[in-house]
Parts: sequence; structure tokens; C-alpha cells
Amino acid sequence: MDTQKMKTPDFLWRPMTQHKALLNNRPKHIVRGDGCFMINEDGNRILDATAGLWCVNVGHGRKELAQVAKDQMEKLAYVIPVMTCDPAVELSGKMLEMLDMEKGHVYFTSSGSEANETAFKIVRQYHLQTGSYRKTKIISRHRAYHGNTLATMTATGQAERKIGFEPLAPGFLHVPPPYPYRRHAKLSIEEHGLECAKFLEDTIIHEGEDTVAAVIMEPMISGGGVLVPPDNYWPEVRKICDKYNVLVIMDEVVSGFGRTGKMFGHEHWGVKADIFTFAKGMASGYMPIAATVVKENIFEAFYGEANELKHFRQVNTYGGHPVASAVSLKNIEIVNQENLVQNADKMGEYMRERLNSLADHPYVGEIRGKGLLLGVELVSDKDKKTPMEMAQANTIVQNCLKQGVSIMRNGFTIPGLGNILIMCPPLILQESEADQIVDAVSNSLKQALN
Repeated sequence: MDTQKMKTPDFLWRPMTQHKALLNNRPKHIVRGDGCFMINEDGNRILDATAGLWCVNVGHGRKELAQVAKDQMEKLAYVIPVMTCDPAVELSGKMLEMLDMEKGHVYFTSSGSEANETAFKIVRQYHLQTGSYRKTKIISRHRAYHGNTLATMTATGQAERKIGFEPLAPGFLHVPPPYPYRRHAKLSIEEHGLECAKFLEDTIIHEGEDTVAAVIMEPMISGGGVLVPPDNYWPEVRKICDKYNVLVIMDEVVSGFGRTGKMFGHEHWGVKADIFTFAKGMASGYMPIAATVVKENIFEAFYGEANELKHFRQVNTYGGHPVASAVSLKNIEIVNQENLVQNADKMGEYMRERLNSLADHPYVGEIRGKGLLLGVELVSDKDKKTPMEMAQANTIVQNCLKQGVSIMRNGFTIPGLGNILIMCPPLILQESEADQIVDAVSNSLKQALN
């Protein structure tokens, strides 16, 4: 252990962190990763049950990804984005193939926030250039997360993330999301799905259909609480958007590349978007890369003469980065060769079965999710479905960490509703590691009763 390095002053400004609490309490300092585990400076192994931040799908320490990065750096480390390189061209074609899109175009950036920001610009410019110049408004859902730029933060439906940043960007609206656990008692799950779709249609009508450009939605809300929609919801959303000439942006930043037990989250509902956004699992966190994928008819609206300024006038310094693209291609190869999508489905079912043994616990309201994207909603009163206080929920998360398992909850989202435990481990997860996660959660819930 490099003791000198440990004594180096820490000048990092950490995200989502109250640093006053760190003045006399050194945070976890990670020095290495190995499969589903992180190793801290003391040599302790911590099971990474959040796959970093939903992204380390193929696990830590993959030497083949490091080798691909090294080889590409030595060959071509960077190229200006208006030019092309082999990895970016190949990756764009691969993504269209995976999405079963005969035609389309891919715009590369470095993060999910940038991918969604790009989508917003594209839909507004698209409508302007196809004659629907008033179509500028974008609808998203409460509880959803779409990024940390001013526009994507505005689209985000998590009030506590926005405090201190207002005023945000104009032109964004929110509708309630499907939330079967908290649906009206008189509604069936299917009726709830139709109700939530009707909220969307009513908003389009009330705002004026000629003013609404797009909706942006995750296939299932992830960071906002792992909210899985009824099966009839997405087909209704697609039907409504087609009716009013509203584009559908599918935010697959979390759910893409195997996380939900399908290669892409939208496959669970058989509905396609007009625009897809990806990040996180594209390269399993080994390189920053993201993508905005559009249908060909949208791309064609940007054709014109140079002096017409109809082309997409945005540039991202690291868009289509040769090294990131090469690593992403290798990452996709690993996901396919090792059948990690199927493993996510299999291990997700295994974890759900084991977690279901906790269903009768006084603090467990609902267990839900798809694949290796799982949530446990904590309540203080099961009959009334009273959300557990955030401080108590956070104690459960911390008790899991003391047992060597890192999970998270939906923190800093909705005031008073940070009560959902979230587990999204690497897709290479095995039964013994799944057992370790569930056992830690079970033990922490037992401690919470004492």
C-alpha cells in the first residue's frame, strides 16, 4: 500500500455529497476493481451492487477492454468529430443493427445528459424545418431523471435535484408516471396504465397539439424508484404520439445493453422510438461515451444547402472518440459472447425470488423490477403504504455497506420519498454474489426493527 499517496490532500469536489460530514470522516477510497467487487485502500472487498452508477455491466478489471483502449490509443487517439474514424463508423452501424433499424443515423457524445440534450435540439430543429415551427415543448414524467444540464435537468422530474438551479429552461412539461404500487385503489393495473397514458394525451390537448414537439421517457423509470409500467402503457403512449405528431425520445441510458434482461429496455413492450439515447452500458463505464440515434426521416430533414443553415449545428469535442468507440465495440462483443443479457434475466429472476422472501417484512411495501434492475420500496406502515423516512432508509443502505455490499436508494429526488432501495449489479453476477446482496438487505432490514 502506498502510504504516501494516502496522505495526499484530497481536493475533490464530490457530486451529491455534503462535504461537512467528510471533514473528520474519510470517505471510501477505491483502489481497484475485480469482477463484481471494488477493493478499497484497506484491502476490503465491497460488492458493487450498483455497477458503479448503473454502468459497469461487464464487471470491473476487464483486461481485454484495457488492451483495446491501448491499441487504439497507439493507432489513433483522437480525431476532430467532423472527420470519421473506423471505430466510430463501425459502432454506428452496429447500433443500428442491434436496434433493428434498416436506416438511421447516430450522433455520439460523452454522457447521457449530452445525449438527451442533443435529442432535444434535434426535435426542435426537425419540427422547425418540417413546417411545424410552433412545436417546441417537450413532455417528460415526474420522478424520471434525464440529465444534469439545464435543459435535461428541467426535463428531469425530481424536484430536489433542481433546488438552487432555477430558473431552468423554458418549454418543458411533466405528467404523472405509471406507479402501479400507488395507483388508485379502484383501478386495476391495466386501468392505471390507460389512466397515465390519458394524462399524457390530455396535456398535449390542453397545451395545443401544434406546440408539443416530443415526449422523453425511460422504458421504466430507474433512479426515480424502479417504476415498471403496466404492459398496456407504452403501446398507448406510442399511439397517442403518432396521433398528434409528437416524437418519442426513448431514454435508454440506464436500461440499454442488457440491464433489464433484454438488450434494450423497450423490447419488453415491443414499442419503438423515433429517437433513442444511450450511455452508461455502452462501454460499461470503461470510457465516457453516449449516443443519440434517430430514424432516417428525421435525419433527412437536415439536408439543405450550406447557406441555409439546415444542418445540425452542434459539435462535441469527444463525440465519436476513437478510443471510446473501440472500447464500446469490444464491450458489446463481450456482452454477446458471454450471454450477459440472458444472465441478467436469469439472475434477476433469482434475486427477485430471494427478495420475495422479504415480502412479509413490516417495512417492505413492494419488490419490483426487470432483469438486474431491482427496487424494494420501504414503508413504515404496510396498510397505509406510508413511505419510510429517508434517514431510516439511508441507515439500511449504510448497514448493507458495513456488510460489504454497496446498494443505493433514490436519494435527492422527490421530497419525502427517498424510500426505495435500488440494486443493479454487474451483469456477470453469479448466485453466490446475488445471495450476498440479498442477505445484506435482509440483515439490514432485521436490524432496522430493533
